[in-house]
Amino acid sequence: MSSFFRAMALMLVLGSCGGPSHNSAPRNLDDACSIVSERPEYLRAFRAVERKYGVPVPSLMAIIYQESKFISNNRPPHRYALGVIPVGRQSSAVGYSQALDGTWKEYQESVGGSRASRQNIRHATDFMGWYMAQTVDATGVPIHDTRNQYLAYHDGRTGYLRGTWKSKSWLIRIAGEVEARAVMYDAQLRSCRKR
Repeated sequence: MSSFFRAMALMLVLGSCGGPSHNSAPRNLDDACSIVSERPEYLRAFRAVERKYGVPVPSLMAIIYQESKFISNNRPPHRYALGVIPVGRQSSAVGYSQALDGTWKEYQESVGGSRASRQNIRHATDFMGWYMAQTVDATGVPIHDTRNQYLAYHDGRTGYLRGTWKSKSWLIRIAGEVEARAVMYDAQLRSCRKR
């Protein structure tokens, strides 16, 4: 066997020893039990936010699914000039929660601390709980209203109050999908607790 093939075999063996990458999504995003079984640290983070802010675990999971598909280093796509020259990303959103730079900085200064990372599930979910609790205060949208919480999360609280989402049929559709996913995750989580 040539040294090239031996080197390739060694690289494959070493590469497979690295364990799962938490930059990648859990295997089955349509099964809440599978997600929390594969990544138990997620469930600990979700429950901490539920205790601290009252945000239901299924709502958190559904919004994270929509925003990042549970990929810790997810970013919006690049924009291109003339169809080929990259000119930056569509927004500054990063991580599980897709929090924008300015809102993340506000969170860090308020409760998160300067070391909080959007790529850390505990920090990202705490940010979401903090943001959603403020949405209740600013808009009156109940913490359990996944659909309207998502609309305010996506368009910002000011945009939500102005009704900017009303002219976005695609966003209204997605908010309905987020709500339906939260209902699905809730049913699944109830059934996996019984197992």
